[in-house]
Amino acid sequence: MTAAWLITACANADPNRAGAPRAAAGPFRPAPQDPASEITVWVDATRTAAVDAYRKAHPGVKIKAVTYSGGANGSTELRTKVELFDRTGEGWPDVVWPNVQDLAWATTGATPFAAPLDTLVDRSVLDGYVKGALDQCTVGGKVYCLRNDLAQNVLWYNKKLMDQFGYQVPTTWEQWQQLGLRVAKEHPGYLVGEVGSPTSPHVYFWGSQCPVSLLTGDKTVTVDLQDPKCTRMARLLDPLLSAGALGTRNKWDTGFIKEQAAKILMMPGPAWYGQALFNAGYHTPRGEIAAAAPLKFAADTETWTGAVGGGMWFISSHSRNLKAAVDFATWVTTDPGYTAAAATYPAYGPAATGWLAAQQASGYYANDIGPVLQQAAPRIWTKWAVSTLYSQEAIYAATMVPALSSGKSVSSQMDVWQQAIVNKATALGYKVN
Repeated sequence: MTAAWLITACANADPNRAGAPRAAAGPFRPAPQDPASEITVWVDATRTAAVDAYRKAHPGVKIKAVTYSGGANGSTELRTKVELFDRTGEGWPDVVWPNVQDLAWATTGATPFAAPLDTLVDRSVLDGYVKGALDQCTVGGKVYCLRNDLAQNVLWYNKKLMDQFGYQVPTTWEQWQQLGLRVAKEHPGYLVGEVGSPTSPHVYFWGSQCPVSLLTGDKTVTVDLQDPKCTRMARLLDPLLSAGALGTRNKWDTGFIKEQAAKILMMPGPAWYGQALFNAGYHTPRGEIAAAAPLKFAADTETWTGAVGGGMWFISSHSRNLKAAVDFATWVTTDPGYTAAAATYPAYGPAATGWLAAQQASGYYANDIGPVLQQAAPRIWTKWAVSTLYSQEAIYAATMVPALSSGKSVSSQMDVWQQAIVNKATALGYKVN
């Protein structure tokens, strides 16, 4: 398992898509069906394991896996090839593991590449997904993808260190800041988070409900980084940066892992950090890492959080074996045996229960992470748009990460960040409000 896989597993919740005015798709007209035909599944290298597991459980099904750059954030390979297949009239895969930007084109238009699943997947299955999990798949009232997993943010912390230092786990962003400043004085070198990773805005600014990009139509977005819910987070982060309580290097960098991973006291982040980051990445000993509820601002009446990840499956509207394609996508997202051993939190509710039980059975954690992760799963803020043709992660990495690494404050770079988003969106044909 690699960080890249987990990050690119990632297509985050974007329920605002369902509420934005969208171009209506025409009636779905399936291709002539051949139930005996082989299905082709396009996946990234990691997802070939899903095809292997399905093939083992269904030896009579003819299925072929083709690896491509699917899931790679910002990759345009799927779109480019589908446009080619559209011209030649052949070659489309039956099932695809896409990246989040593919939602912007594959689920819209008069004849979307992704097939509408409302009449292809049992309603009982669709109703079993965690509340909000299928919202990003929903356009014009139709469901165009099955969510594989969720990556809701919580507050990870090292319980052993917190107990040793005599600190209480914060419940608000303000408490987190104050504790971070105290840590900087009493235990310099220890960290309460980092802002040097491309996904950092998904943790801090998404959780703050900042309108970095709000979809208001197929090709219209609102970008306002001077909104109070953006500037409050910038003001919160800046003192921590100055005090040295926030890391400015990518948490997956070798140097960070070698020099700073053992000094992480707290780290807001997604559900998969427990095993993938702390256990497999940092080799933090078992019995030290615990999870607490996502942080909220004291003035907010409700807790909302962001997400760093969460993949999906498309079924091609061109498939000649929709029954087999649907069965594959349904099985890999709902089968209790397969999903319990997955690396990430299943988006299908009953599967999530089994996954959490397996996590606890691992004996790795210092507390029961189940209640916290379950409560956070439906609390992902619903207006953060990830299903745009541009990658927020790439823009943040190109603008904010170098600036923060050079000592600049977050607040001083908000206009620079805003302009970079506007420039990219405009170049891709978006109207920016």
